Amino acid sequence: MVQNYDLDKALDTLRNGGLILYPTDTVWSIGCDATNPRAAGRIRQLKDTDNALGLEILVNSIDMLRRYVVHLHPRIETLLIYHLRPLTVLYERGRNLPNSILSEHGQVAIRLVQDKYCRELISGLGKPLVAIAADLREGYYPDNFGAISSDVVERVDYVSRHRRDDKGRALPSVVARLSVKDELEFLRE
Repeated sequence: MVQNYDLDKALDTLRNGGLILYPTDTVWSIGCDATNPRAAGRIRQLKDTDNALGLEILVNSIDMLRRYVVHLHPRIETLLIYHLRPLTVLYERGRNLPNSILSEHGQVAIRLVQDKYCRELISGLGKPLVAIAADLREGYYPDNFGAISSDVVERVDYVSRHRRDDKGRALPSVVARLSVKDELEFLRE
């Protein structure tokens, strides 16, 4: 069970436009309310990300996912329901999200979370969360709390207590998209 005080403090931070450091169903991530353009801008500044690339967001249900994509293909929906590993899908058109979340071409990467803590955070907020690897180096994924640089810890507004002691190795999600011919393409497995 997730400790309620940890959720309450994380939710207060998110509601006030703050950045949190939290464990996801993949790696430790920096997050914010994905509908808050200022908070998303803070994450981009902290990570020094390319504005042409979109930020990954997390949702807790298919219904929430539908609110943020223009079209959910039945093949993708089926894949999300039955895929066992965490799966991020790159959608051609996002909606109801600030431009700072979308790629320069309007695409959005969204993962339907499996982790209980993330589900409860998203449910409590009622909005999707940004999830970007909690490291300032490109392509590095902190698989446990001890692997996170103090530079990151000091630059967020709240650090989750949940799963800090876990030492298990985590992997980034599988990434897929639907091709122009409606075929599944796996970009990272």
